[in-house]
Amino acid sequence: MGAPSPRRPQPPPAPPLDARRPTMKIGILGVGHIGKTLTQRLSAAGHDVKVANSRGPHTIEADVLSSGGQAVTATEAVADADVVILSIPLNRLPQVAPLIADVPADTVVIDTSNYYPARDSRIESIDAGQVESLWVTEQLGRAVAKAWNAIGSHSFSAKGRPAEGPDRIAIPVAADRDRDRQVAIALVEDTGFDAFDAGTLADSWRQQPGAPCYCTDLTREEMPGALAGAEAERLPRRRDLAVAAIQERVGDAATNPDSDYGVRLNRVLFM
Repeated sequence: MGAPSPRRPQPPPAPPLDARRPTMKIGILGVGHIGKTLTQRLSAAGHDVKVANSRGPHTIEADVLSSGGQAVTATEAVADADVVILSIPLNRLPQVAPLIADVPADTVVIDTSNYYPARDSRIESIDAGQVESLWVTEQLGRAVAKAWNAIGSHSFSAKGRPAEGPDRIAIPVAADRDRDRQVAIALVEDTGFDAFDAGTLADSWRQQPGAPCYCTDLTREEMPGALAGAEAERLPRRRDLAVAAIQERVGDAATNPDSDYGVRLNRVLFM
């Protein structure tokens, strides 16, 4: 990945939508653990949320829609959306590229994915050091914002807090376009977390798996040091160590990880 580039210095309800910000039309592709919470939190915050998966709207569980989200097809989810959020595995992003190609250029597209070789199969360019978010922009043929990728699903669903709450967890946001950054930051705040401007997509390797800020539940005050302390060449090795450590424990009744095990493990390995 090369030398680090310079740094720029039942779950709790989502906080109410700031009356000064308009309600947004949001399309979410994917209803895994992150997509489910995004649908619940953003609709609870007052946004018009449509959500789709690869199996059809009839397969989306009622609890995903409990705060007002609507189950639709993928085409309907992205149609006329102000924001499209991609909450699907990274290796499936090329499959949705034709759908995203029809989305207007001023629509904000936010990617939440991460590269895990065991799940995604090997992607040669990323293994050679290409920043994951830059690979995503190549596949989609457009700019994106990167957000919600650096928080674990349990923390995301259970640890949201009102603005100014004590020990509120921060989520890094990276983008190249000002509008993409501003919208992603506002929506992260609406989900109950402090949004932290992590710079450009070229710098977004600092929030990839294996980095000190990745799934370690840091506060806004802790985030700058974690981003600055990331070491590009060490990220893949640390990522794979964390996966191996979790897999070794899963299925053993005596050692099966609890919901916060990943946070504790990542703090030991990544920081």
